[in-house]
Amino acid sequence: MPRPRKCRKVTAEPRAYYFKPRAVPLCELEEVTLRLDELQALKHADLKRGDQASGAAAMKVSRQTFGNILASARRKLADAVVNGKALKIEPAPPADRKS
Repeated sequence: MPRPRKCRKVTAEPRAYYFKPRAVPLCELEEVTLRLDELQALKHADLKRGDQASGAAAMKVSRQTFGNILASARRKLADAVVNGKALKIEPAPPADRKS
């Protein structure tokens, strides 16, 4: 049985939670789900062009965990773009959202 997932610091909600290829009905698409912590890792590493150490510190996880989260996010993003799948960003549960 795997260990329970520790809390990760996610500072922003995405502006949109769903992306899909244009002119393809949603019912015909496979879906890839990206977790909020994976989105946050992409933001730190690729959008802000930070290194893994600063991204890990910002998310309050180890560098190795940050690298694993980032690798998973990049794999899912590539799968959605290359294979024409819909990308769903999993919203945070109501208890985890900050007001």
